[in-house]
Amino acid sequence: MMKVFCLALLGVAVAVAEVTLEEGVIVVTDDNFQEVIDANEFVLVEFYAPWCGHCKSLAPEYEKAAKALAEKESPIKLGKVDATIHSSIAEKFEVRGYPTLKFFRGGKPQEYNGGRTGDTIVSWLEKKTGPVAATLDTVDAAKALIEANEIVVVGFFKDVESAEAKAFLGAAGGVDEVKFGIASDAALFTEYAVEGEAGVVLFKKFDEGRNNLEGDITEDAVVAFIAGNSLPLVVEFNQDTAQKIFSGDIKSHLLLFSGVSSADHEARVAVAKTLAADNKGEMLFVTINTDEEDHKRIMEFFGLTEDELPAMRIIHLMEDMAKYKPPTTDITEESMRAFVKSYKAGDLKQHLMSEDVAADWDALPVKVLVGKNFEEVAMDAEKNVLIEFYAPWCGHCKQLVPIWDQLGEAYEDNANIVIAKMDSTANELENVKVQGFPTIKLFKKGDNSIIDYNGQRTLEGFKRFLDSDGVDGAAAEGDDEEGGEDEEEFDEDEEEDLEEGHDEL
Repeated sequence: MMKVFCLALLGVAVAVAEVTLEEGVIVVTDDNFQEVIDANEFVLVEFYAPWCGHCKSLAPEYEKAAKALAEKESPIKLGKVDATIHSSIAEKFEVRGYPTLKFFRGGKPQEYNGGRTGDTIVSWLEKKTGPVAATLDTVDAAKALIEANEIVVVGFFKDVESAEAKAFLGAAGGVDEVKFGIASDAALFTEYAVEGEAGVVLFKKFDEGRNNLEGDITEDAVVAFIAGNSLPLVVEFNQDTAQKIFSGDIKSHLLLFSGVSSADHEARVAVAKTLAADNKGEMLFVTINTDEEDHKRIMEFFGLTEDELPAMRIIHLMEDMAKYKPPTTDITEESMRAFVKSYKAGDLKQHLMSEDVAADWDALPVKVLVGKNFEEVAMDAEKNVLIEFYAPWCGHCKQLVPIWDQLGEAYEDNANIVIAKMDSTANELENVKVQGFPTIKLFKKGDNSIIDYNGQRTLEGFKRFLDSDGVDGAAAEGDDEEGGEDEEEFDEDEEEDLEEGHDEL
């Protein structure tokens, strides 16, 4: 690991605190933070924890970006803060998870929302600090830009002051991870076969290689055009593509769980490409390499085990994620096409995970519910059923166990009240959504209405709630469930692994 003093490299002499580099990245501390920010107009700072897996994955890419910027003699610097040691900086900037990246421009911070590879980090930073589109004066300049990047969007405008050109530049300013160029010379129109007064072309090193924008050139049209063509027909899920996959306009995704070491993997991907071409703009097709250890948690989120692989699922991303399972385990063009057709026709029911009902589920005062017996118990019109929805890893849930057991014992002989619990990480319900743990809900006898509990998590508090028929301790309309005390969010390592690498504090 390279470590040298780098006061000169910062561009401004640092008078007080020691500043060092590790693999080209400035080591930021409580003592030197302000001096580093003051000495440099552009600084990207990563707040990390040594134990954070996502931080470890980011480290080599972050160093690669720092090296690339240094080779370009860029004024942009990269820094990193061990937030477990230098906590005052993390607190000042409200760091809630790792890694958190913030970009400082003239000392003012903004959230970094770019990719997690060296190239995408550099691209995002250069977009934020330079012109939104490179001016392409020659064919050689255009070829160099296209050759150097995975995706390039070039606007061809005979009048660079036209409304269309301004719309193109407006779109370029809002799309961070794609390189843009703008050209007006007739030689470039000829070289790239662009007819008329204006055109927008997306050049890429995969699939068709080129896409032409059809229709009017407006800012919205350019943004939509890029979104629809900047991902491969079949996208490999990884740290860099996750954000593009889940933040895009296409909300229906077919996920193919397959290990790349499998002999039939490429054949399955070929099948997916065929279907992806037929459903372009309507559905994304995503592969998840199940050979990777980091992806095991995603398999758990879908209730998949090793002996069920390879497998496919469809998800629909709205306020809540709906998951769909095919009727067959075969992965052929015929089965995949039938699965997609049934989904698009609305013929599929959501796939909800459920454990099997234990033989002794009702042997103890606290009844153990799973997806398969939930309806029977919770919706019993003759009883008030108070249910704790928990997660095995949740600290608050573990603290609640003895109190919940005492509550069960207190009402064990009450024929009108049931105390129950359900592991919400292994059992899903279509009409009951749980956002944090523990979540406590009363399912009332008679009309089966649901009342969220928002009182103190004490034996006395729960008793008052039950004895008042769900009045004393009920959440007011619009309140967050469990707002009266701390709760733990849905396991970020499961659902957020699908979206972007981030470890919670």
